Amino acid sequence: MVKKVYLLAVMLLISVSVYAQGNSKSERIVSLNGTITEILCDLGLQNQLVGVDITSTYPAAMEKIPKVGHNRNIGAEAVLALRPTTILGVRSNGSMDIKPEVVQQFKSAGVKTLIFDQETSVAGTKKLIGDVARAFGASAKAALLIRKLDADLAKIRKPAKPQKVLFIYARGTGTMTVAGRNTSIEKIIQLAGAQNAFNDFESFKPLTPEALVSGNPDVILLFTSGLESLGGIDGLLKVQGVAQTNAGRNRRVIEMDGQLLTGFSPRLGLAIQELSRKLNPELSLKN
Repeated sequence: MVKKVYLLAVMLLISVSVYAQGNSKSERIVSLNGTITEILCDLGLQNQLVGVDITSTYPAAMEKIPKVGHNRNIGAEAVLALRPTTILGVRSNGSMDIKPEVVQQFKSAGVKTLIFDQETSVAGTKKLIGDVARAFGASAKAALLIRKLDADLAKIRKPAKPQKVLFIYARGTGTMTVAGRNTSIEKIIQLAGAQNAFNDFESFKPLTPEALVSGNPDVILLFTSGLESLGGIDGLLKVQGVAQTNAGRNRRVIEMDGQLLTGFSPRLGLAIQELSRKLNPELSLKN
């Protein structure tokens, strides 16, 4: 009798385990933030993603995942059509990426919706990795990601004299803005050992020739897609005021992938390494 009870208990445990595994594999996740998507993939949850927003450009396998639009303009219908069991987004530096009414629609539809706080800093990146991992029972993997991030950061060398960097957000010559204080761009510029060209305003403001001349940056930084929209460096130099800056005269223009540069993802250390290397090619990384 005891043996039969024991066998029944073992079979029950096996059944529960199989059921739990089945539920885990049947999770259908929609990520509405590129950094969240990167973290999920690094945690081994890539196969559970059934939809992502257009900022989810990394890893390359995300090209094959259905896109639901940009996180700031997401419509609930497109997301819910993918029959998600969990929807993920972020509140970046206190500002919600997804419209609150859309989040409410997700919740009203009975879909588990998790909004994580993201602070664009090294500590904030580590916290976000840990928070996402805990939500999926993967804290052990998070520790490995954070250890790798620390190792990447330890290799960065900063110059004795910081250069003045101007970031231009461009979508063709008709849409050009520059970054001021309290932006993710300013923070990563500082982490790379440089200084932002403008600190007399917050967020972004339209680019003007007068601002370019007064800021007089040593280096101009753009997303790769932004520089392409202007026709490359030669196209950028035709923008009024650019050629009159130190950066323009010396053709000191740096381009980087947008998600890598501003995502503050597990690749943050690699992003700072790349920016630092492009700013200061004479400096080698620490071994």
